[in-house]
Amino acid sequence: MKFLTSLLSLFPFPWISGQLFGQSPTINIPFSVDFPFKEESISSVWKELPVYSLQKLDDDGREAVTQFQITYSDKGIYVHFYGDEWKVTTTAKADFEDLFKGDVYEVFFQPDASKPMYLEYEINANNHELVLLIPNYGGKFLGWTPWKYEGERKIIKNTWLAKNPNPAIPYSWHAEIFFPYQIFNPLIQGKPEKGSTWKGNFYRLDYDTGKMVKWAWSPIAKSFHEYAKYGVLVFE
Repeated sequence: MKFLTSLLSLFPFPWISGQLFGQSPTINIPFSVDFPFKEESISSVWKELPVYSLQKLDDDGREAVTQFQITYSDKGIYVHFYGDEWKVTTTAKADFEDLFKGDVYEVFFQPDASKPMYLEYEINANNHELVLLIPNYGGKFLGWTPWKYEGERKIIKNTWLAKNPNPAIPYSWHAEIFFPYQIFNPLIQGKPEKGSTWKGNFYRLDYDTGKMVKWAWSPIAKSFHEYAKYGVLVFE
């Protein structure tokens, strides 16, 4: 509770929402007008939107508060992660390397729950990313990187470590991500309409102890690729 109290005092949001393990969580995604990211500065839009918590899945590691927000517009989907951070543990030096072997935030979007295909996105505190389309058939899956990943298809990202006035938690790690609808083509055509339903999940990995420590929004047993256990995303 001390970590949560610290977070709220430093980064007060009007809404906080979490889920208990064993439930099937649902998010009603609010609509927003498109907005730009500002380097190392949180967009004011987030201060009016609900906050959702990730739950730590492993016994190792610190109890780091980790939360996210989500909204959508006429052009794409916006996600904001926020988490307590002590140090950045990663060996990745460029985009599309094995980011999951170090500290990352991850987003999984499954636009059509009737098909075993989804978008996986990873981002680390050095602003490196990994984008994959995953076909998953009976637990057998591989990742495919996007072709012509540029222009209106390219995901926009903004990450930074903010110094924390609380010496017990030296940093706050933020990541803002914008997913243009073109990156989901051909999983979707156009944009989601009001009332559209997707599946998805939100994760964190941390290696500060030398071991992988996992967080998740919708509970999973072992693998981030257990798409049958993803939560429900409803576009308002």
